[in-house]
Amino acid sequence: MTHLDRWRDLVVRRPHADAAMACVVLGATLVTTAAGPDGARLSAAGLVTAAVACGVLVLRRSHPVVVLAVSAVAAEAYLVLLGGRHGAMVLAAPLIALYTVAETTTRRRALLIGVLVVLALGGLHTLGRPASWLGAENVALAALGGLAVAAGDSSRNRRAYLAEVEARARQAEADRAAEAARLVTEERLRIARDLHDAVGHQLALIYVQAGVGSHVLPDRTDQAGEALDHIRTASKTALAELSDTVLLLRRPGESTPTGPVAGLAGLDDLVDTFRRSGLHITHHVEGEARPIAAAADSTAYRVVQEALTNVCKHAGPTEVDVTLEYDDTRLLVVVDNRPSGRPPVGGPGDAGHALGIVGMRERVTAIGGTLRAGPRPDGGFRVSAALPLTAAAVP
Repeated sequence: MTHLDRWRDLVVRRPHADAAMACVVLGATLVTTAAGPDGARLSAAGLVTAAVACGVLVLRRSHPVVVLAVSAVAAEAYLVLLGGRHGAMVLAAPLIALYTVAETTTRRRALLIGVLVVLALGGLHTLGRPASWLGAENVALAALGGLAVAAGDSSRNRRAYLAEVEARARQAEADRAAEAARLVTEERLRIARDLHDAVGHQLALIYVQAGVGSHVLPDRTDQAGEALDHIRTASKTALAELSDTVLLLRRPGESTPTGPVAGLAGLDDLVDTFRRSGLHITHHVEGEARPIAAAADSTAYRVVQEALTNVCKHAGPTEVDVTLEYDDTRLLVVVDNRPSGRPPVGGPGDAGHALGIVGMRERVTAIGGTLRAGPRPDGGFRVSAALPLTAAAVP
């Protein structure tokens, strides 16, 4: 910041600086008047008019046009009382007021007011003392008036420029902060989904298999039953902790796309894994298999994985139909499970199920597809996802 900027800020932020400036102009006017041959004749009326012309500068920021008019009239009255000699310093007061008007109004209005003030003052000088309009005093007055208008206009433009630069800097900082927050949110949600998809279903299978084992081994050794109980307890605890971690990473209403991790090439192995857990799965493909985008491939795999995991956790061993239906533009993935007729072996609760459906919907929506998940009319549950073959990430 330059010395001029510091001085301007001092004047703007401290109103009593205007009073000090008015006193300086008044003092300079009286001193220059007293230095002339008529200084001793300064009357009380002349002192009052000089005080008014300079004193109103205290209000120049709140009422600039009124202050300009009052200061100009009082300055001319002071010059008339002195006979137009040795008191020209008083004109500094209306020129300062003219600068303030130019600083606080538009350029066109400032020019109009400046021209009117200079013409009025020049006309009064010419009428008071017969002289040419182009005399030295009028030319000097016009030059000083133009300088005051130009200085005020320049100050106003500079303030507007600085305000715009500061606003842009604040906006850029806010944009950077928002972008950083968005990236953090996307990464946090990606971790939450990967934890749920890659770890949750395996722990659910362990829990289900341990529950089945404890039912089919009632007459076996106590050690086997105790070991299975330990497996169930440990896997249940792990599932609860995983659900808590996902809930901490995810906030209500947040959604973000995710990248491909697995594909339909591993679907047979996935189905075999769930069959070993006790599910009776029928897997078939309708239509001619077509090339599919990597994002849609991984999303179809994750939809089947999550749907089968939810069947294990919330329906228990039952019959499940997994259907992949190809047509010209989309792949339809349907996972149907029939009612088991008995309570499920166990699970971590409804929170994991709800988050699983949320994760599936986010993945499907991110590539431009649609997902439907809900109970079937005749019992059981259905998950249906329509995925475009040429999937692309949607913002």
